[in-house]
Amino acid sequence: MRLVWATARVGVLGAVLVAGTAVPAATAVDAARPRPNVVVILADDAGLMDFGAYGGEAHTPNMDALAARGAMFTQFRASPLCSPSRAMLLTGMDNHLTGFATIPEVLPSEQRGKPGYSMALEPGVLTLADRLRKLGYRTLMVGKWHLGEEAGAMPQAHGFDRSFALAASGADNWEKKAYIPYYKNAPWYEDGVEADLPDNFYSSRFIVDKMIEYLRETDQSKPFFAYLPFQAVHIPVQAPAELIAKYKGRYDAGWDVLRRERQQRAVELGLVPPGAALAALPPGHRRWADLSDEDRDLYAARMEVHAAMLEAMDMHIGRLIDHLKASGQYDNTIFVLASDNGPEPSRGDNSGSLSAWHRVVGYHVGLEGMGGRRSWGFIGPEWAAATATPGAWFKFYATEGGVRVPLVIAGPGLEAARIDSPAMMTDITPTLLQWIGAPADGAGRAARKMTGRSLLPVLTGKATSAYAKDEVRVIEVSGNTALYKGDFKISRSVLPLGDGRWRLFDLARDPGETTDLSIARRQRLTDMVAEYDAYAKRVGVLAMPEDYDSVAQTVRNNIRQMLANYPWLYGVMAGMALLTGLIVWGLFRVLRRMFRRAAA
Repeated sequence: MRLVWATARVGVLGAVLVAGTAVPAATAVDAARPRPNVVVILADDAGLMDFGAYGGEAHTPNMDALAARGAMFTQFRASPLCSPSRAMLLTGMDNHLTGFATIPEVLPSEQRGKPGYSMALEPGVLTLADRLRKLGYRTLMVGKWHLGEEAGAMPQAHGFDRSFALAASGADNWEKKAYIPYYKNAPWYEDGVEADLPDNFYSSRFIVDKMIEYLRETDQSKPFFAYLPFQAVHIPVQAPAELIAKYKGRYDAGWDVLRRERQQRAVELGLVPPGAALAALPPGHRRWADLSDEDRDLYAARMEVHAAMLEAMDMHIGRLIDHLKASGQYDNTIFVLASDNGPEPSRGDNSGSLSAWHRVVGYHVGLEGMGGRRSWGFIGPEWAAATATPGAWFKFYATEGGVRVPLVIAGPGLEAARIDSPAMMTDITPTLLQWIGAPADGAGRAARKMTGRSLLPVLTGKATSAYAKDEVRVIEVSGNTALYKGDFKISRSVLPLGDGRWRLFDLARDPGETTDLSIARRQRLTDMVAEYDAYAKRVGVLAMPEDYDSVAQTVRNNIRQMLANYPWLYGVMAGMALLTGLIVWGLFRVLRRMFRRAAA
């Protein structure tokens, strides 16, 4: 399965890889080597082609080097939202079986607290840290958690010896500050105790600094599991000014040009077949040519920050790698690099309530100082769709742009390879456990069973795929759904962009999901919908409320939380209501006098 893998711009990956498969020289059966260390690096909201090795514009030499010496997966799928993906990654289980069917920010009241929708890891759900700690590993975590927002739900309650974790879905990258009204502050916890951040805080630098500190302070005689879920490139998109300057002018041509550029690179890299149709932009998108000169400058600058934030993450990953090399631990360390879902489409310039909150807490979305402190950076739906190329749409939706993301696995003895067979976020934990030789029954009877598959047989050449050709794979988050079977996929998207209808696509020929085959292949659609219904019953998927709209639900949840966070807003609202009433009453009296005079 080792195929030719060329890149458009990364020298180390420009070499031709010989036909064959990647074979770890040291696997679970090699008793002569101590158990390997494990490093899992998770990017936030990075699209399939955002890393340089996958054809992106950002300078990411350290991640590219991991890709050059390991296995690059081209058909890896996550969920379309962060918490479900993180639960799947750390447990090896379907998200509905973990307690994270969705995320709190989009959860409707009808589902709150129901089994699978508790927004906490439920009893019997073990994490990779739980399992590795029982095997004598040091278990360490620094970064975004978002698997329970109370102190008692933090990583220390789920197998981690040391942790410095952000409980929220995101936060400012320069200071301890909330990024949306849903949160009053940025809830960072060290080992379950609320903690402050250093004065020189920048999220990517801090995550690596703290991880190196934990590696130095903990028992050196034990192997380690290090989990580093970065904030890059989640909103607010922020980066050091010197890195932003490197991308000046790179995106001035706009998102239409970037989409075509990435599509061409996708063809060159074999991510899509030659002649594949370019995925359509989402409904309601803006044409770059229709923007004012001022808005084009603003949006081009936002993508410059986005690329710089990716480079900053990569630079600090390089510091971790340098530490492992200097301490003699690098050669016996397995690396996993992935993204939790596709690019983030949210805007910060089209919501009155968000703009009002920005003024309250001191954020701005302007060009001056973009990416720095107090800048609420974002790229918006059009850039998100462009960076999600060759997939359609972006985060929130189970379209390919929302769920097809990069995955790199590198480790002892693993040779450079490209793997085109299917892989799911749930497969990472089973793969790592088999690789290190964890006993199959090591979790105990109370543990819920994993649903993912080990990819180790594929990595070692004992299998061409972890899944049978017509085996079903399913993703569902808040009504946004994808079911894969062979080359075919059915998907369903909810409001505001979707209409709730099932569609059928042949991904082998149409990876951009441009041609709906639901009428031409009606029986296949019917059969696959029936398979989805069986899956939904098996894992406990709840039906969405009628006319559910994820964006509207997010707004409602944010307003509810904002009122809880800022009780004085009730007084402001009451005052505004009273003032409005007085104005209306005054106008009524004036009009009544006018009518009386006219009648007289």
